[in-house]
Amino acid sequence: MKKFLGLLVSLLVTAACVFAADPVEGYWVSVDDKTGEVTAGWKIWQEGGQLYGTILSAANQKKDEVAFGAKGKKTPDDFPQKGELSQMKVVGTYWIYGLKNKGEGKWRSGNIVDPSNGTKYGCEITFHGADGKKYKTDTLEMKGKVGPIGRSQYWRKSTEAEASSLSID
Repeated sequence: MKKFLGLLVSLLVTAACVFAADPVEGYWVSVDDKTGEVTAGWKIWQEGGQLYGTILSAANQKKDEVAFGAKGKKTPDDFPQKGELSQMKVVGTYWIYGLKNKGEGKWRSGNIVDPSNGTKYGCEITFHGADGKKYKTDTLEMKGKVGPIGRSQYWRKSTEAEASSLSID
């Protein structure tokens, strides 16, 4: 009986670890690296073993605005939603998609589309836990890439309420 209970506890602990959310999942706010201003609230989640992200609210924009900057841009063939990029709303579209897990808090080989201009970039996401030094709060390093060259932006952990409240009515 003791062996059975020990095995059961071991299985439960293993299952909890396997099904625990990755630290990149949740609510985040993107921050302009030049001004320090919050630009959008995001939700990031796993679906079918891949990572996705959508904007919940955009600073100083109405929730029903479409991605005007994408006019004339062809929707990428691998884009997870059907339709014309220029007709998709800024809020609710899967702008981050197809990232694959490379270890806890590390996602690679996916894409991000900039809703302001419709440009598709390769995307890498790395979670940095708050350490009280370089990272005062939990932070996502969002790296957009064209080939081997990329640029990082740093997003901060948020709540659903904050991430959803940046748009104007």
